[in-house]
Amino acid sequence: MEPTAPLLDVQNLTLALPSGADRARAVSEVSFTVMPGRVTCLVGESGSGKSVCAQAAIGLLPRAIRPAGGRILFEGMDLLRLSSPDWRKIRGRRIAMVFQEPMTALNPVMPIGAQVAEMFEAHRLLSSSARRQRVLALLDEVGLPDPAAAARAFPHQLSGGQRQRAMIAMALALDPALLVADEPTTALDVTTQAQILRLIREVQTRRGTGVLFITHDLGVVRDIADQVVVMQGGRSVEAGRMRDVLDRPRHAYTKALIAAMPGSTPPERGAPDQRVLLEVAGLSKTYSTRAGWFRPARTVHAVRNVSFTIARGETLGVVGESGSGKSTLARLVTRLLEADAGTIRLDGTDLREAGGQSLRRLRRQIPVVFQDPFASLNPRRRVGDSIMDGAVADGMQWRQARAEARRLLEQVGLQGSAGGRYPHEFSGGQRQRIGIARALAMRPDIIVADEPVSALDVSVQAQVLALLDKLKRTLQLSMLFITHDLNVAAQICDRIAVMRRGEIVEIGQVRQVLGSPSHPYTKILIDAAPGRAALGVP
Repeated sequence: MEPTAPLLDVQNLTLALPSGADRARAVSEVSFTVMPGRVTCLVGESGSGKSVCAQAAIGLLPRAIRPAGGRILFEGMDLLRLSSPDWRKIRGRRIAMVFQEPMTALNPVMPIGAQVAEMFEAHRLLSSSARRQRVLALLDEVGLPDPAAAARAFPHQLSGGQRQRAMIAMALALDPALLVADEPTTALDVTTQAQILRLIREVQTRRGTGVLFITHDLGVVRDIADQVVVMQGGRSVEAGRMRDVLDRPRHAYTKALIAAMPGSTPPERGAPDQRVLLEVAGLSKTYSTRAGWFRPARTVHAVRNVSFTIARGETLGVVGESGSGKSTLARLVTRLLEADAGTIRLDGTDLREAGGQSLRRLRRQIPVVFQDPFASLNPRRRVGDSIMDGAVADGMQWRQARAEARRLLEQVGLQGSAGGRYPHEFSGGQRQRIGIARALAMRPDIIVADEPVSALDVSVQAQVLALLDKLKRTLQLSMLFITHDLNVAAQICDRIAVMRRGEIVEIGQVRQVLGSPSHPYTKILIDAAPGRAALGVP
């Protein structure tokens, strides 16, 4: 029987921002419902107001943001009027939350089992032995392979997907009626993402839980949503059933979000240059740990006998799950890590044999664009200074370096005067453009881009990908592009190398690898892509 009454009923919600903010209200007169046993997705770019709606629904609004109108009704209560003691009674018990980044949401010095057990302790439920049994049952329910070992482990000892499963176990501990999930799959690779989405769907179906799901990924929306609310600038611009909104969008903003999604069909590209710029042969890196009191000795082959070439003006994408070795490969190629074996030849010179001035010169030819531009920029220095540092260190006059920094900022689509501002004064997409400008400052032959768009909204992601493709064509740049998103790889890369457990299991032209993959693991990655059917993947 279909539910008739909403579990969560948000009516004309208005949340005011402090004076001096870039707009008066975080959200204005937003309305939506979450039905029992159904998933309502809030989608939109950063700053659209979707996360503050989620925070209001669980009573975790920042102090600077205050309710200025509307109601949030849950089981007959207006959540905006609850006191702190009232919230402590229902938070976790009737409404629970899965946060975006489990590593920051989990206590790093407490075992996972103890953190799940805290849910029962806080509400004074069950005896100690019953709590232990319930913790193991929950960890088993969310699909952790060895619940007893997971309960003893600390957060840093689990993978990203395992940590997210532990967070879901904590959220489900007291069998809440409403689960709020704020971007729970954003930083995960496609196979882990698919597992987490499947888990949330199974839990929602089996327990009849209502889910408020926050995301900017329309592929994820297509895989999990029943209802969709599209938000822009703090307002709801379109809402309805998932297929109606995604297949027959009415609002221009919804159409723009859909158009910005990277498709799986690669664009037509010209014939590649035959001159090899980077040649990697037999590259290997192994990590070994000694046995301890409670752990056995361990050997991990992070990169094993990897070989490939990149021609001038070519982009080689490296794809695979977390732990496949792709980021380690990037650090080895730039000699931020020392390889155990193999050769890395850049324009005929072996990087592994270079040292001193020779190594510094070669490193200038192969800079890195990092995944998190905020963490890679010095927050206390103006971005113009960060861009010109390398050129000044290389002997360029300060005045000339300053002019070059302005030119580079304009080249990546920012104003030259932006060099006088600090990193926190820019959006995520703008900071990534600054990271690209800093890489270009050394006039490199090849750029290593390590997940440069994975944390960006789809529209900003599309802009950064277009910028990289334009720079590649105009400057004849080569790129080693690390990503877990096959659709992103399809848009930017000429060839793709698929990594699994430190080895390249398949490499070839984009159309060949995505259109007719030869290795079973590549087929698994393609099948796991969110919204796969809608993106036209064969």
